[in-house]
Amino acid sequence: MKHTYVRSLKEYRSPSQFEEKKILAAARRLKRKRKCPTSVALEEETIRELKQLAQWRGVPYQILMRMFILEGLRHSVVRDARPARKA
Repeated sequence: MKHTYVRSLKEYRSPSQFEEKKILAAARRLKRKRKCPTSVALEEETIRELKQLAQWRGVPYQILMRMFILEGLRHSVVRDARPARKA
């Protein structure tokens, strides 16, 4: 099984299509919902890159990480729910 790292995917090399105002509005809306704290061990370089990307997008880096996780989860659920392709 070949491993692919997210930051190596071409989708993450170009500016995102997220709109800053919508992100911040969603963050304020979701702030009211109870969240369960968790921890993830990441390399310092990865955290530095996340912070730079978050600053570029104009959102806090922890919200950006949450967005990536939720987007990946949704993508995975959709992908796994699809019927298998016929070759």
